[in-house]
Amino acid sequence: MVSQEQRRRQLAREKFLRQQQRRTASRRKARVRNSVIASVLGVVVIGSVALYTTGVLKNDDKAKASSDVSPSPSAPSKAPDPCAKPAAGSVKKLSWKKEPAMTVDTSAKYTMKLATTCGDIDLAMKTAAAPHTVNSFAFLAGKGFFDHTKCHRLTTSGIYVLQCGDPTGSGSGGPGYTIPDENLKDPSLKGNVYPAGTVAMANTGQKHTGGSQFFLVYQDSQLPPSYTPFGTVSESGMKVLKKIAAAGAQPADPSTGNTAPNATVVVNKASVGKS
Repeated sequence: MVSQEQRRRQLAREKFLRQQQRRTASRRKARVRNSVIASVLGVVVIGSVALYTTGVLKNDDKAKASSDVSPSPSAPSKAPDPCAKPAAGSVKKLSWKKEPAMTVDTSAKYTMKLATTCGDIDLAMKTAAAPHTVNSFAFLAGKGFFDHTKCHRLTTSGIYVLQCGDPTGSGSGGPGYTIPDENLKDPSLKGNVYPAGTVAMANTGQKHTGGSQFFLVYQDSQLPPSYTPFGTVSESGMKVLKKIAAAGAQPADPSTGNTAPNATVVVNKASVGKS
């Protein structure tokens, strides 16, 4: 007959065995569960790599990179200079007290050639309509006044012109004399617009203050009819102007207010002659 103490011990052993069996079963289930999780994770990783290499996740990856790292802004790249180096030589320091005597034939046709570092710009001059202006340019070109001078201003907003003819390159130089305004009612000036291809005199804003500075219009520009139009640019010359304009302009010089062209625009030689 089993004593009460023996029975108690037997029940304790059976309880211990049941606990061991449950622990073993739990460990087995845990191993199976972990192996399944590992397998699933392996599939996800492999799939993600495959998707990345095919470009599906590439945009998201770039977006995260851009949000995690803020790259420092880089300076805007400057377009290459489309023009050649200036010819050897220097600007002549010339000045006269009064307008030169009239020597051009007002019934003849004259042309002006600006041989620049960016290409030749040919101009057909309006001798009959602007005789004083054409005569002055013929005189100055004959003296070499324009040779080696830099075109000091390019405007790219509001009005679209390239300004040249200042031996100082500052926008304040001239030949020492002034000439009268002419041809301000030219048929080409409609609605206060100087059409592309126009060549006109610059001035101080006052009447009859033209000197040697002039501007070439590369795109229709809204301007009051206060600037003597004395010529037109040839088709090949317009291509040169467009090339210069496409290179853009520099920020305004705080001392002069000029917005110089990015292109190195230098008049190697200017000449005027009968066509």
